[in-house]
Amino acid sequence: MDENLAIMDEDEVHADRVAAILHAVEAGDTGRLTGLMAPLHAADVADLLEQMDPHDRRALLALWSGGIDGDVLSELDWSIREEVIDALPDAVVAEAVRTLDTDDVVDILEDLEPEGQEKILDALEVADRVAVEQALAYPEGSAGRLMQREVVIAPEHWTVGDAIDYLRAAENLPDQFYHVILVDPRMKPVGYVTLGRVLSARRDVALRAIVEDSFRTVSATDPEGDVAYMFNQYHLISCPVVDAGGRLVGVITIDDAMNVLDEEHEEDLLRLAGVGDESSIADGVWDTMKARLPWLAISLVTANIAALVVAQFEATIAQVVVLAALMPIVAAMGGNAATQSLTVAVRALATRDLTGANAWRVVRRELAVGLLNGMAFAIVMAGAAYALFGAPMIGAVIGLALIITLIVAALAGIVVPLALDRLGFDPALSSGTFVITLTDVIGFFAFLGLATVMLT
Repeated sequence: MDENLAIMDEDEVHADRVAAILHAVEAGDTGRLTGLMAPLHAADVADLLEQMDPHDRRALLALWSGGIDGDVLSELDWSIREEVIDALPDAVVAEAVRTLDTDDVVDILEDLEPEGQEKILDALEVADRVAVEQALAYPEGSAGRLMQREVVIAPEHWTVGDAIDYLRAAENLPDQFYHVILVDPRMKPVGYVTLGRVLSARRDVALRAIVEDSFRTVSATDPEGDVAYMFNQYHLISCPVVDAGGRLVGVITIDDAMNVLDEEHEEDLLRLAGVGDESSIADGVWDTMKARLPWLAISLVTANIAALVVAQFEATIAQVVVLAALMPIVAAMGGNAATQSLTVAVRALATRDLTGANAWRVVRRELAVGLLNGMAFAIVMAGAAYALFGAPMIGAVIGLALIITLIVAALAGIVVPLALDRLGFDPALSSGTFVITLTDVIGFFAFLGLATVMLT
């Protein structure tokens, strides 16, 4: 209870702050606005900008443009990032991006039009611009796009004392780093040492003597999804990135890898819901409509397929009118069961927990779950139908139909995404339509077919 009250109080404080900020923007009170915005974290500033309508957002940026830094730009949702950058003076944008690591700059550039990209690139120092352009030369969605060029390296023959002296004397270390990467004379990484072990070891200890067992490298062309999986699977903090010749070109840190996992999870969720993989509450009416219209159109087509099945049993429904009242129960139960199974399967495929090695075991489990759930609800609905309509055969029909429907729903939710994944299609994007259509068609066919045989 106390925790819920604390959350409510925090929400109220946030709402009051937003209202005060909007009032200051409307009044053109720069001093008041600066006082309200200054304590906010960059992520909170980004959230605030995303929640505002475009008119208020432009007004706030006009009054408080100097408060926007690189961290805010990095935290902004892609859907409004270009709008914010266009609204800022060039000098503010230049100062903001100069404070970012190369991986954050690349992340911003990927979502911008060519004109916006050039504006950012022009603001960078020559060395940083070259590093960013080299990163952009790698395929989209690859480790080369995800990595940062700022790396702390040490020759493999150094001691702890050598490394400490170097770190203290260096002027341009990354803002955040976790490992000192050891390289051979050809700049190939051979291991890494955590900062904690460097600080706790004696100065005369060789760095090679305290390297981490978790050391791995990834190629700059590896898909970022594979990299994120490696971080999650092996509990990595950072990972060196190498080129085709095995030479060190950058490093990926855990925050970037976790961002990839979060984005993939969000994309899967949005695709399963049929709203596009880049939908955002900041999108306009037209963009939102365009993202949803194709999937609604597909749903309309599949609904008509189910309607055609129902139409084949028009005579049965005319004789036993109560069937029309019970059909939605079959469809709803099948749809819910299919969604449950499908969601688990798509997520398991994304995390690589569902593979060819254990697929048959999972299919058998879903078959058993569908059968048991079907039997349980068949008993319930058979009794309810008998109580309501006084016809035991109607109860038998709805009960048997539910068993068949829930078995099909559970199986389809696993088998369809597995099959699509084997064929090279994205199961999150394609499965929902096939699974729901299959479940509805077979569910209606089973229910009305059994009714035709048993009641007419």
